[in-house]
Amino acid sequence: MKYNVTVNADQQKAVISRHIYGQFSEHLGRGIYEGLWVGEESEVPNTNGIRTDVLEALRALNIPVLRWPGGCFADEYHWKDGIGPREERKRMVNTHWGGVVENNHFGTHEFLLLCEMLGTEPYICGNVGSGSVQEMSEWMEYMTFDGKSPMTDLRRENGRRDPWHVTYFGVGNENWGCGGHMRPEFYADLYRQYQTYVREYGDNKLYKIAGGANVDDYRWTEVLMREAAPFMDGLSLHYYTIPGDFWEGKGSALDFDKTEWDLTMQHALHMDTLISRHRAIMDSWDPEEKVGLIVDEWGTWFDPEPGTTPGFLYQQNTIRDAVAAGVTLNIFNQHASRVHMANIAQMVNVLQAMVHTDKDNMFLTPTYHVFHMYQVHQDAALLPLHIDAGQDGAARMYPQIHGSASRRDDGRVHISLCNLDAEEAAHITLDTRGLTDGLSWKGTILSADHKDAHNTFDDPEHVRPEAFHDFKTDGRTAELRLPPMSVVVLALS
Repeated sequence: MKYNVTVNADQQKAVISRHIYGQFSEHLGRGIYEGLWVGEESEVPNTNGIRTDVLEALRALNIPVLRWPGGCFADEYHWKDGIGPREERKRMVNTHWGGVVENNHFGTHEFLLLCEMLGTEPYICGNVGSGSVQEMSEWMEYMTFDGKSPMTDLRRENGRRDPWHVTYFGVGNENWGCGGHMRPEFYADLYRQYQTYVREYGDNKLYKIAGGANVDDYRWTEVLMREAAPFMDGLSLHYYTIPGDFWEGKGSALDFDKTEWDLTMQHALHMDTLISRHRAIMDSWDPEEKVGLIVDEWGTWFDPEPGTTPGFLYQQNTIRDAVAAGVTLNIFNQHASRVHMANIAQMVNVLQAMVHTDKDNMFLTPTYHVFHMYQVHQDAALLPLHIDAGQDGAARMYPQIHGSASRRDDGRVHISLCNLDAEEAAHITLDTRGLTDGLSWKGTILSADHKDAHNTFDDPEHVRPEAFHDFKTDGRTAELRLPPMSVVVLALS
């Protein structure tokens, strides 16, 4: 099909927060242990216990923020069990994810060390479901207070003299479900209480995030905004792209047909509807957009791979995941005035991961490559982008082409375009209004010949980005051909 795409490069809108490109790592399956943490004595090459190959791969993504320790795990995690000499730390049962026994070797110090190594900001999620106000208050004191107190004495005994800088703190997780099965009115009051004692020490300024809605629970958003908006900086939203039924069967990550591909694309696009409707409620209580929408769990969710532990949520990652990621990131970009942060689930070995590991082996997923391509949008100014499919586009189940655009401080413009169709190429006339003629155009593409194309330990570069040359330009406009199931990022300077 043919499309006309217009980018109004002279109409800058909101700044796209770099935190939209955040990650999430929960104590779940092999996401932390084996995926990130192997310990100093491991034969797997590591830096202070964190595996070196994964660390180097993640550094290349310029990760702005990392959420930890959950997820459902957060509301059964007691932080004092994860500090001090590792051989003396209390073990715990991970009741949500496989019933495995955790040794708590990866705790506060290890997580904040990882963040320092990655150059990323920590986003810590506190325990409301089974924890106490005192426990949460003392955690913040332990991490960020620079004076003399029992918690700072304890921190220094455990090897950290100076406090850390922690900006982002979530007060509970999914408290409508695994975090306590609460009603919104009850949680709103608990949030108000708990956040009071999550204190700011010295120059450490906090961004407090309230646990928000599950998918389309608009009443939850209404109640939280009505009862607690003055006490929060952000309100979360969770939504997973699932082509099947959440409880009866989500579908295979590899063995799927065209119908499941189409459902995946439709459900990925539903993120736009959810954000639009939740932000409309937020706008009514917060017209100045002081409270950010924090989509701190999102991504594709399929059935676990056959032969793996079901509670570990390990799934393969194909070009389908990559296109869904590109679409979702475009949506976040488009809502940049309200969406302050997003955290894909999850970073390593779990759900829609960036990296897969097995012992000392590792490979990058197609989703990793999309995040690498899209990092050019971080902290850039959103530019209006309009797609006109003419009359032919009205007959489609979902839009074939989806995109977003931005301008960086140095004047460089980046345009990301996704072809959601698994079979049909798209021919695009692209007009960049407001830019001068004589522009230099460069492009990168991620695509595949088969809709289940993916990387493996034996073939780690089967799906990888390549230079994109299938376009002609006269300076300000261009004619492009986007192959089926592709993600393209153009750079104009």
